[in-house]
Amino acid sequence: MSIRCNRVLMIVLLAVAALVSWPIENRVSAAEGAQPAQWRLIWTTDPATSATLAWSTSLAGKEHRVHLRQEGSDQVVAIEAYRNGRYSGKSPELYYHYVKFDDLQPATKYHVEIESDGNRSRSMFFITAPDEDVPFSILFGADSRSGLQERRKMNAMLSNMVTESYQGDRAPILAFVHAGDFIVNGLKLDQWSVWMSDHELTVGDDGRLLPIIPARGNHDVGEIFNEVFAFPAKEQTNYYAINLSPEVRMVTLNSETSIAGDQTKWLATELADSRPKNRWLLAQYHRPAFPAVKRPAISLLYWVPLFEEYNVDMACEGDGHNIKRTPPIRASKIDPTGVTYIGEGGLGVGQRTPDTERWYLRPPHAKTGSEHHVQLLTFDKEKLMYRVVLFGGEVFDEHTLAVRPAEQRAAKVSK
Repeated sequence: MSIRCNRVLMIVLLAVAALVSWPIENRVSAAEGAQPAQWRLIWTTDPATSATLAWSTSLAGKEHRVHLRQEGSDQVVAIEAYRNGRYSGKSPELYYHYVKFDDLQPATKYHVEIESDGNRSRSMFFITAPDEDVPFSILFGADSRSGLQERRKMNAMLSNMVTESYQGDRAPILAFVHAGDFIVNGLKLDQWSVWMSDHELTVGDDGRLLPIIPARGNHDVGEIFNEVFAFPAKEQTNYYAINLSPEVRMVTLNSETSIAGDQTKWLATELADSRPKNRWLLAQYHRPAFPAVKRPAISLLYWVPLFEEYNVDMACEGDGHNIKRTPPIRASKIDPTGVTYIGEGGLGVGQRTPDTERWYLRPPHAKTGSEHHVQLLTFDKEKLMYRVVLFGGEVFDEHTLAVRPAEQRAAKVSK
């Protein structure tokens, strides 16, 4: 076992040990009055230079701002919320507030305190994405809509995994990529409110905020999804792409709106532009094209050909409630130049049994399972290391993708 693998196992074991020592109930809060609560740091634009901090209050209030200080500086800047409003849904009475940070410095620590009508949050901080080509990791998961105790335990484990990843010579965890189905019914604000409070569990003991990169799932219908993640009002697209470093790009798609047409045209343009510029190119979305349980989504007809044409390295899927890693696939066959599909959601929801008779799920080329989990992706110049970490700390699956040859990172695959 490699030194890096041993370090990852140590991170997981320390994270689990920390969970046992701190009752989760002590870390979950609800919005009360004008006291800021339910904070989440969102990455949907350039994370090296920008971020959005959103929070909730149960009173509308009049003044909402964030106090921002760059590490190493004594200067504190008060940034007023650019948008405030009441969440859609009849109950509870709950209000959202957004502050957008722009012109930040890459790979830099920023301290924040949220203030609503004179009431301040705890002191927290976040770190922007790097502008240098350095190793780092992200967490990927989906389907946190049910199994609330399991969701809370998983969130707390994620927090501790992130904290440990910044200690020593490790590839730090930058962000949490969530492929949708946050709650059971996207029209129910009470369910979103519980999810937002539970999301506070991803904040480290030291106040470290874990940026979230969200995708819409089939249960996340309605306007509240936009309000939770600070998308424009009435936004229907919810697809976007960001660079996590100068050589790693994540494309977030929306399987819950029209897939053919504008979204597919956007995807073709995005992949043609981003493939030659990035060593690693990934996509995330909810409904799987190569499912382990359900029928294939329509993305199999519209997105998969583009993934193959532009040599996407990995597609991250949700919805199935299981663990899945396919072999690399091209033209509906196992092909070492193809795209690897992972998923399918284990952040609390009850697990299903994968159908291992499907050609792309048969061992030894594939790996499947049915346990709560998160997937840890680590990027460097030569490889992408994929690991499935179960709740309790066991590493269920490990796999490595080698960087594609230069000719496969051109605008289109060679015919």
